[in-house]
Amino acid sequence: MGGGTPRPGVPVRGSASGRPVMAALDLLGRRWTLRILWELSQAPGGFRELQRRCERMSSSVLSTRLGELTDARLLTLREDGYHLTQLGGDLVDALQPLDAWSQRWVEETDAGPPQGSRHCDE
Repeated sequence: MGGGTPRPGVPVRGSASGRPVMAALDLLGRRWTLRILWELSQAPGGFRELQRRCERMSSSVLSTRLGELTDARLLTLREDGYHLTQLGGDLVDALQPLDAWSQRWVEETDAGPPQGSRHCDE
């Protein structure tokens, strides 16, 4: 469960069996992973361009994440930089409902206490 790229069927953080969803969550939960995927969903980019777009993350972290995402077959390196693969694009698409949910969450949390909640002083 050390430093390799999470893979379905191999033990990962939170799952001794390496269930596919747990392997995916392990990979996506790594620092900067989602940001790199989001940036590449907007436009392909080379190493230095991605480093700039990701608020100058360290080159070692970017290199590690790009390696993991490439190994997981979510990215591919072409002459003009890193691109999402079909699988990577499908993942970004699959995350869209989470983005929509997070917007509803912001609206709910900005509106005050949850409806139907009871307070200790009631």
